[in-house]
Amino acid sequence: MMEDLLTHAPALLLAIPLLGAFLTPLIDRVNKKARSAWVILILVVTQFIMMALAWDVFTQGAHLYTMGAGDPTSTIPAQAAVPVRIVLQVDGMSAFMGLISCTVSLAAAIYSLAFMDRESGKGRFFTLLLLMTVGMLGMEFTGDMFNLFVFLEVLSIASAGLIAFRVYKGDAIEGAFKYIVISTLGALMVLFSVGLFYGQYNLLNIAALANVLEYTFLDKLALGLLIAAFAMKCGAVPMHMWTPDAYTVAPASITAMLVAASQASLYALFRVCFTLYGVTLNLTTVGIIIIALGLLSMFVGVTMAIPQKDIKRLMSYHAISQTGYMLLGVGVGLYLLSKAEFDTYGLRAMEGGIFHIINHALYKGLLFLTAGAIFYKVGTRNLEKMGGLAHSMKYTAIFFIIGALAIAGIPPLNGFASKLLIYESAYQVSPILSIVAMLVSILTLASFVKVFHSAFMGPRLDISDNREVPKSMLAGMAILAVGIILFGLFPDWVVSHLVHPAAQALADQAGYIGSVGGV
Repeated sequence: MMEDLLTHAPALLLAIPLLGAFLTPLIDRVNKKARSAWVILILVVTQFIMMALAWDVFTQGAHLYTMGAGDPTSTIPAQAAVPVRIVLQVDGMSAFMGLISCTVSLAAAIYSLAFMDRESGKGRFFTLLLLMTVGMLGMEFTGDMFNLFVFLEVLSIASAGLIAFRVYKGDAIEGAFKYIVISTLGALMVLFSVGLFYGQYNLLNIAALANVLEYTFLDKLALGLLIAAFAMKCGAVPMHMWTPDAYTVAPASITAMLVAASQASLYALFRVCFTLYGVTLNLTTVGIIIIALGLLSMFVGVTMAIPQKDIKRLMSYHAISQTGYMLLGVGVGLYLLSKAEFDTYGLRAMEGGIFHIINHALYKGLLFLTAGAIFYKVGTRNLEKMGGLAHSMKYTAIFFIIGALAIAGIPPLNGFASKLLIYESAYQVSPILSIVAMLVSILTLASFVKVFHSAFMGPRLDISDNREVPKSMLAGMAILAVGIILFGLFPDWVVSHLVHPAAQALADQAGYIGSVGGV
């Protein structure tokens, strides 16, 4: 039974939430409580299967799943020079990202049970939430460039619908419009790149393309388009314009999922650079470009966050800043890939950047959920109209402190471990990189001290309801808070069992190509 489950796990992880999304509106018409229970059940099952698959990938090796094949786990025969079936390929990096997507989706759904209780149309809300999960997992599992585009579109359309969910607010429509324009532009870039590959090589499979890529002018053009598209979708400066507008107006649970969605685009960027192009590209040049994007994102994000008075807008700029750390770490790894220092410092830089992906999903997701809890109680995002919330929201205040210390890189929480790896490895390229990264962490801490003082300190607010937020919201925050604490207390275990296999899988282009078989 377990063996069959693991065999079909890559397909089930897409099929189960997709089935859940289609049935949710029907169940919603019958019974609202049954709809909520159905959504949580779907995501719990998805989480369980994802954990089982990830453990098997980390211990036994990558999974290949060929849709429509008699034996879906078999490699593509050598005579089939052109793999035409849809292939799902789950290696260490894909499994790592899948864990992030499933965990954040489950926490967001549990949090939404009470948080969205005052809104109408919750059947549509949970349907789109499940479709977001499908889009993220599809991007992370697909071994096909065209289906990467398809799942990117699924994710973008579902996300836009949820950003605009509060249609009675003008800024929600504006944020969703900006997001969908940027998403459409990025998707067109990806689709054009896919056309360039197919026109030259008559191939769409990532491993097959990587095996024959000649690095022609058209290939270089496709690389530039793909880097621009995915950097724009993950909110990297200078293509970050949509991020604060979309993150600010989306419901808090959806903002946490948008963080995970942006990291799915970050994954696609890394997969293109390391797996599709690999050693055929100019490692130094591309590495420097990604490092530059990282530095810009870190510095611009944190400096734009400091003067903000809207708590979610402030956190949105910090999300941009933290994306910079991931780009910096993996960019340094790419830069050192062709040098002798790669085995020592390049791989460590990649591990730092990849470790920071899951850390960021946890603490930034938690911070957005605490911001949503504050809005739920006081009805405003303006820091100048808050104060004294620690008197009535003790647990929310504790969760906020955990998230704030983690994002600032304060030990023993998880942000410290990943940032330390990035500082150490970036120093080998230039000490200036490490200095800038540490300066950004100091400014981040200062910014969140201001938020904590404005929202939680001072005399008790005169509000009608002095109770803590509902238990389901606290439960959603607790899931992420526990992850932050555990990853901070046991970083060696996380790096050796989760992060290192993901970094090795990303750097091993030959292994990815070989796992497909006769391509």
